[in-house]
Amino acid sequence: MSIDKRFEDYFAALERAGNADRCYLCRRAPAEVKLFFGFHEDGTPLDSARYGIEDVVLEQLDIMSYCGVRPVCAVCQLNLDAIWTSGDRETLLELLRQMEGERDQLWPTVAPQEHDESTGRAGDETS
Repeated sequence: MSIDKRFEDYFAALERAGNADRCYLCRRAPAEVKLFFGFHEDGTPLDSARYGIEDVVLEQLDIMSYCGVRPVCAVCQLNLDAIWTSGDRETLLELLRQMEGERDQLWPTVAPQEHDESTGRAGDETS
C-alpha cells in the first residue's frame, strides 16, 4: 500500500471517529497500545536488551487498524479473535445485550456476599 493511500485511510478513519486517534472499543491511543505490548511510543521494545529483541520495531500499522468504520486496536482485535475462536460468540452477544438493556443488573448495589455465583446475578436478600 502506498504511503499516500495509508494517509488517506488514516485521515478518513479519523474523520469517521470524530478526529479521535483512539480505538473505538477500548479508547486506547496508539502509544497506549504499544505500551500494552511492551514497546515505547517510537516502536522500540521497552526491555530489548533483557529479551534480546533489539531488532524488533513495532510499526503504526501493527497496532491500529484504520480500515473499518472506526479505528480498532490490536488488543481489541485479539480479544475478539479469542472469543470467536473459543466458540463463545453467543455469550458475547448475550453480554452485549445485557450491557445495553440490563445495565443496572450488571452493576448491582448489593454487597459481594449477596451475589449468586451460579446465576451471575444479585441474590435474594430475603433468603
